[in-house]
Amino acid sequence: MQSSSAGLPAQDPLEAWLAANVPGYKGPATITKFEGGQSNPTFRLDAASGSVVLRRRPQGAVLASAHAIDREYKVMAALAGADFPVPQVIAYCENTEVIGSAFYVMELVRGRIFWDPRLPGFLQQERTDLFRSVNETIARLHTLDPEELGLGDYGRPENFLRRQVARWSKQYRASETEHIAAMENLIAFLNDNFPPEEQSRVVHGDFRLDNIIVHPSEPRVVAVLDWELSTLGSPAADFAYHMTAWRLSPALLRGLEGEDLQALGIPNEPAYRRLYRRATGRADIEHWEYYLAFAVFRIAAICQGIAKRALDGTASSPDAVVMGAKARPLAEIGWNIARRLTA
Repeated sequence: MQSSSAGLPAQDPLEAWLAANVPGYKGPATITKFEGGQSNPTFRLDAASGSVVLRRRPQGAVLASAHAIDREYKVMAALAGADFPVPQVIAYCENTEVIGSAFYVMELVRGRIFWDPRLPGFLQQERTDLFRSVNETIARLHTLDPEELGLGDYGRPENFLRRQVARWSKQYRASETEHIAAMENLIAFLNDNFPPEEQSRVVHGDFRLDNIIVHPSEPRVVAVLDWELSTLGSPAADFAYHMTAWRLSPALLRGLEGEDLQALGIPNEPAYRRLYRRATGRADIEHWEYYLAFAVFRIAAICQGIAKRALDGTASSPDAVVMGAKARPLAEIGWNIARRLTA
């Protein structure tokens, strides 16, 4: 097996596993690490039989409930059966002796991934069409019945927000590297103002543009990636997380805040919410600002986890230090959203 600075062992066990579990596999494979991911390292494997993608759990000490690639595999298999746009999963390996951690292999979906939601180089109508396709995709996810997907046991639907606030607060404190007053205020607000529960659906948990593969030449979604944080829960919370891009600046976290959306051809926040309501058939989302504050809180907690992994030397991405430093300004944005509701 040949390796391209991928961090995977250039040893026979992986080749043997691929030959036994990937139909038609003919090696050896050349391994190249995909850039950008902060969580589960992901690699492209090119062999004589074709190309596939390998996604692994990080090595070393990680938070107990994080990096659940077994759940990624399960939800993607179920969604593919419902013709939802995800890569086709091929095989899962829980034997850590093969490459040092659990992993799975899936098909390589051809297409484009964009990190800047302003979509430089796009025509105005292309931006409009792509944002509509993205909106339709998350709306479709939220209309699927978990029981019909075989995912009725994929999570605990009751008290979703309470458990989420508790979980991310716990993970934040487990990775805390400095005191952030805004984060403490935000955690207290979220615990004191839970909205009523809504009907549970499969939620992605990290639905943003750079977790989507766009058709090679057309402005439409062909696959949704990175299902590590997926579970059963609140579609309003999932959609609000997706829409944090409208509240964050490009300089902070690849957002849209402050941009001339009309000139770009990108729907503004109210218009994008209307598209979602029409596609899902639901009324307007009550307690919208709470959901946004919660979403920004989650991003801040994730960034704090990245900061801790950077200090511990287990971060997957070389820009982990930069990402980790965003925890404080994100917490302040979340607290500002929440503070307006208490004024």
